[in-house]
Amino acid sequence: MTAVQQFTLSGVAHPKDAMHMLDEMCEHFIEHAEVQRSPDLALFKSRFGTASIRKQEEKLLIDLNCPSEIALQMTRTSIAEHMFYFAGEDPFELSWAEPVSAALLPNIHEVTVTAAENVTPHMRRVKFACADVTPFIGGDMHVRILVPPKGRQPIWPGYREDGRVAWPEGEDELLVRVYTIRAVDAERQELWIDFLQHPLPGTKTPGADFARDCRPGDRLALLGPGGGSLPAMDHILMVGDESALPAIARIAAEVPAGTRIQAIIEVEDAGEEQRLPTAGSMDIRWLHRSNYGAEARGVLAEAAKAAVESIGGQAFVWVACEKEDVRSVRAFLKSRKHDPKAMYVAWYWERNAATQS
Repeated sequence: MTAVQQFTLSGVAHPKDAMHMLDEMCEHFIEHAEVQRSPDLALFKSRFGTASIRKQEEKLLIDLNCPSEIALQMTRTSIAEHMFYFAGEDPFELSWAEPVSAALLPNIHEVTVTAAENVTPHMRRVKFACADVTPFIGGDMHVRILVPPKGRQPIWPGYREDGRVAWPEGEDELLVRVYTIRAVDAERQELWIDFLQHPLPGTKTPGADFARDCRPGDRLALLGPGGGSLPAMDHILMVGDESALPAIARIAAEVPAGTRIQAIIEVEDAGEEQRLPTAGSMDIRWLHRSNYGAEARGVLAEAAKAAVESIGGQAFVWVACEKEDVRSVRAFLKSRKHDPKAMYVAWYWERNAATQS
């Protein structure tokens, strides 16, 4: 029997507080991978491979084991990006046993705008032509959009020596935001992305601005896909707000016949409701923020908890919304000992953050 080749890599991180960074990594990646934790060791398992991070004195020793060179590069980049993010302004060093071997990122796809239209008053759909939509079919749903400055030849990112993405700077700086592929039209070689047009005055909305101002023929790139795969259970509870509505709609559209879906979706008002076609059976409850009191907080989180109680432990629980609501729901699921493999709980935005999508 032939052994499957594995690609391995080790690294060393020097954070200001090694244990705090290990805790932060575990809290974040539990949304995206299977996390096994002991006091000084964290093991992260996903379809891209395995990452082991062990605290030794004030260092973090990293060992990666992946099924392909591309998966290894992507895993290294993910670990590096998140470690530097959690380090913030604190001094931080990260080195790898082998240098980065690729000059450009392996999962960049150039696309061209073909059309844009309003789905609801605050949701705008942009359609993109893509030479090969195969990587976006039946797998992960999330991508980063990379929008070059108007009138300039695009410069796409490569790698830094520490494994992070080397983003173009100055006049070539890209607009980078994370979105969900709403639908894939394989026959037309098109991808659809829905952009929330935030109603809050004074909020920075560069992604929404792009969707409002783009024109057919505009060139940009998508980095990915990664994260947000289709739940593989015949009963799914989905809870989210407008930021999660494209993902909820994509899941509903792609589940097999016979799947039972319960959905609780929070939007501003009835004008923001959408039809969600599905081959399964779907029971939707819409919550309208326009009916809440001025100081209302956590309405969606409480509705999610009540729904979890009503279904017991026999469903996949999918939750995506504001950060504090997500933390509340995750803690509730943990207290009920809900199977971690039967849930996806991720925050898509943060209340009072200076910049939105």
